[in-house]
Amino acid sequence: MAQTSAGNLKTTALHSRHCTLGARMVDFSGWEMPVEYSGLAKEHLAVRSAAGLFDVSHMGEIEVAGDDALAAIQHVCTNDAAQLDIGEAQYSALTTERGTVVDDVLVYKLAEGHYMLVVNAGNIAKDFTWIREHITGVGDAVAVNTSSRYALIAVQGPKAQAIIQTLTEVELDAIAYYTFATGEVNGVRSSISRTGYTGEDGFELFLPPQAAQSLWDSIQRAGESDGLLPAGLGARDTLRLEAGMRLCGQDMDEETTLLEAGLGWIVGWEKDDFIGKAALSRQRDEGLIKRLVGFEMDERGIARHGYAVYAGAEQVGTVTSGTQTPFLKKAIGMAYVPIKYAKVDSELSIDIRGRRVAAHVVKMPWYRRSSDRKDT
Repeated sequence: MAQTSAGNLKTTALHSRHCTLGARMVDFSGWEMPVEYSGLAKEHLAVRSAAGLFDVSHMGEIEVAGDDALAAIQHVCTNDAAQLDIGEAQYSALTTERGTVVDDVLVYKLAEGHYMLVVNAGNIAKDFTWIREHITGVGDAVAVNTSSRYALIAVQGPKAQAIIQTLTEVELDAIAYYTFATGEVNGVRSSISRTGYTGEDGFELFLPPQAAQSLWDSIQRAGESDGLLPAGLGARDTLRLEAGMRLCGQDMDEETTLLEAGLGWIVGWEKDDFIGKAALSRQRDEGLIKRLVGFEMDERGIARHGYAVYAGAEQVGTVTSGTQTPFLKKAIGMAYVPIKYAKVDSELSIDIRGRRVAAHVVKMPWYRRSSDRKDT
């Protein structure tokens, strides 16, 4: 449940717990959130080797229900929600008529005629207004902003399943990737979703805000001997970048299309129609002018968001995301470049505080979890 701090920033139900744990708090999209507890690199590596515990309650939930709820979801979302069974989720997006990105979302089918969209924290009000306006006239479907009803705790990493299994009788091995089940976790009624934003196996738990602190404490105790650490938004960002996951508002926005962002796989091309389909179809047929690429630095230097990207003497783009990865120990990043520079091994350079540093285009993602870990 969102509360307002003295500085007019919203806080989650776990805010006092973060402060007790000594987290460094920052303003993230109007929320006071933990960026790190014991150190970004340490938290990042804990997720890769064991497990990390994240508060992601700042994310928003918008539910769409009614006899024509599926038609409404199909109209506003790019992916094909008709493929979902109850208990399944899919990655999708809201796009403008130009095919550019309003937000990326997860769509959950809760029941027949009842869906939930999980949206980015900074876009909750915008997305709710946008969805409500665009489903008007579809039929019997209503959108409700239910964000205040949920806290959201993520447990990510190769030991996540074993840790959570000690707290629930729900058979977690039966929950496939991008599906969810409902049951009690340490006595707290929760929706247990096998999803995440780190490139690791793990779960996201939707639960009542008033139970968030007790469940957080239970998970932390249960995972302590396995190396679980509370992890902040800093590690979440480096983990997702290492896994090649886009950040809406940086790696894609209302000036970039889904195809330019490399997300054509979340477009339901066989659907009758959705907002932006005509523009995306035209772009698919005519070909891209620019595309988001991953790159690695060839020389010492870290490319940061906003740094200029060059091909020869010409500026051809701007870094959207960049970091030094704690696990892979590489300086990596993403940027939009003209299609002629988007091929793997294309030579680029990044202007790092007035110094041109060599880089080259690589295939994303940089990190995939081991095949012996559960990902189905």
